[in-house]
Amino acid sequence: MAIVDKMELQLRPAETEMAEYPAKAITLASGEKLVVKQLAREDCGIALEAVEPLMKVERDFYDIVAARMYAEILGYMRYRVKDEYVFLGTVNGEIAGIVNGRKLDEKVGMSYHTITIRQGLRIGAQLFAAKMEYHFDYLNQDEVWIVAESPNGFKRWMIEYELISRPEVWHELGGVPTYVLTRALWEKHKASKNTGRRPVPEALLEAASHPRLPERYPQIPDWKKG
Repeated sequence: MAIVDKMELQLRPAETEMAEYPAKAITLASGEKLVVKQLAREDCGIALEAVEPLMKVERDFYDIVAARMYAEILGYMRYRVKDEYVFLGTVNGEIAGIVNGRKLDEKVGMSYHTITIRQGLRIGAQLFAAKMEYHFDYLNQDEVWIVAESPNGFKRWMIEYELISRPEVWHELGGVPTYVLTRALWEKHKASKNTGRRPVPEALLEAASHPRLPERYPQIPDWKKG
């Protein structure tokens, strides 16, 4: 093995075995189907392309969330983040939202970010619920640590899920003091928050397996285009 290869292996964090998240289809208010699918490391390039334009959108703090998510997805691709995952939400094959997080240890999950590209259909809320489902129902964890970087995120996660404030615990992202979703709270809110059906019909799954970049984004100021 080349010296560079040996050094590269030393840089990579040791990965633990993680259950795969089975894709699901969610019926939106528009009648369209949102497919939530775990993204393989080698397929993350399309997610980076989808996130990049949002780093120029100041509204609703898209810029900081997108910049951080871009770095996190890149870290996942380059084997620089331990036990991370990325979920893609697509509608008719078009990327509508992205979420990510990681397994901190066997009992604790770390929620990273949620980005909604197609707005007005609660896609972000559905994707957030999907990653909570992953932590509790597939990784069998006891709690997930969560922070918010926008007022909308605080409303959607901290308030709607009745999260427990735990300021003595510091989340990797910093920001607002840490809040926690426990298994008891997940079971309380699961029925109303976590929707979708499995298995995903073959045609929908095929479209989701070949995602396309969004045709429209939240508005980017003219002076920041190009």
